[in-house]
Amino acid sequence: MGATARFSSITDVTEKMMRRNSSKAEFLALVTFLIGATLVLTNGFASRIFAQDDQRAIFEQIEPIGEVLGEVLQNYVYPLDLDKAVEGALIGIMNSLDRNSSFIPAEGYQSMREDTQGEFDGIGVLIRFDEGHVVVTQPVPGAPAAKAGLHAGDYIEGVDGVPIEDIISESATPYHALGAVSSRIKGPRGTDVNITVSRAIDEDSDSGEREELAFDIKRGKIPIESVVEARVLEGGIAYIRIKDFKKNTASDFRKRLKEFEREGMKSLILDLRWNPGGLLNASREMCELFLPKNTMVVSTRGRESAPGRFLDEMDLFTEKHPLLPETMPLIVLTNLRSASSSEIVTGALQYHQRALIVGEKTFGKGSVQTIIPLNRPPGSALRLTTAHHFTPAGITIDTVGILPDVEVAMEEKQQDALQMQMWHSYRDDISMRDRQDHGRVTGNMAEDAVQDTVLERAVEILQEDAVFANLLKKYHRDVRETQVAAADNAGGSPEGE
Repeated sequence: MGATARFSSITDVTEKMMRRNSSKAEFLALVTFLIGATLVLTNGFASRIFAQDDQRAIFEQIEPIGEVLGEVLQNYVYPLDLDKAVEGALIGIMNSLDRNSSFIPAEGYQSMREDTQGEFDGIGVLIRFDEGHVVVTQPVPGAPAAKAGLHAGDYIEGVDGVPIEDIISESATPYHALGAVSSRIKGPRGTDVNITVSRAIDEDSDSGEREELAFDIKRGKIPIESVVEARVLEGGIAYIRIKDFKKNTASDFRKRLKEFEREGMKSLILDLRWNPGGLLNASREMCELFLPKNTMVVSTRGRESAPGRFLDEMDLFTEKHPLLPETMPLIVLTNLRSASSSEIVTGALQYHQRALIVGEKTFGKGSVQTIIPLNRPPGSALRLTTAHHFTPAGITIDTVGILPDVEVAMEEKQQDALQMQMWHSYRDDISMRDRQDHGRVTGNMAEDAVQDTVLERAVEILQEDAVFANLLKKYHRDVRETQVAAADNAGGSPEGE
């Protein structure tokens, strides 16, 4: 098929539009569209289309896109923002695929890269929106904000001379306002930012009097930690909670384990509740801390092989010897918000009988997403599902999840209240983050305290017997019951999300 034939559908739409309207502005917009379409088709898109089995049928199916754009350019009552229209089309295409594929705008892509790398450039301050004010929740210890003198409870009044009211007024929601303030505060390391705050003159008084202070702060590299709580409970039971899986997760976790080894820890609880996942390789690195070298962690499999199609077929094995003795008792906590890489770790440790799983069934995200950067819109990307991952049992748990060995149910409202209680226990003093309030299991005997019954049950099990083999014999369930294969079309439809 020649180039003329390839673009015939677009040309037909063009001729119709030119006959119906000859305005210079719309003609220029049309030319821009055609140039963009040509670039798309000559930048690999055409070759991928022609690699399909039925070229003509595919072109007929995508022809309505050009027709719709033509009608909008011709008849829409308002001036068309082409960039916005294109972004909307991309969002629609990706949202039609499955629950995990999506279009990532430039701002979101940058934020995602910072998060997975485990660091960003800024001043190191956590902020929240509270009754019309942008409030400093916590300065990160040792970061530029803390060194400069910012305090928890400070109201941010301006950034580089721009009043905070102006930033808020331009934002659609408090969430967007926080994002806008955060974007202004962030910047390349080594550069300066001026932060104006108001601070209570007497923090112990209800007078409401505040003084205004200004800080010139040099931005630096700010680490984003995955380990958000780590302590040793009574009886030498180490407890570590991970919020997600980043590039630095395993190394941070390893440091904490070595500290606890020196303190004489006898067993370990790994808390993966509320952990949505993260990097695939980070889950393997985590398993390397517990499983023997050359142990299967996970395998992935994409579409059947064909030119130009993603395969993503690989087997991941541990590559290092474990840090902890294989006989040390290990319990993993899960809930319905444990997903993706959390489930990879859970599935591997459960299958190889290296850990008991306590809590609730996991979310059931057994798919692999590939991040594909786009040239246009600049800085954006696609998050495309390209494969399913399989536990060492050889099954995908997508949409199904992994069942615990010991089920301990907590109502969602109770879990939310527990999270809020945990956060309040260190909100005003970040040095207390490793000693969060889980109720009586961490020493809070107040009648109105929210009880972390999942953590309590894990502690009870570990206190029963110091020999892990005995605990496995008593509590470990057959993996054929806890890891059940999903249907063949798992993840192919957003139904049931």
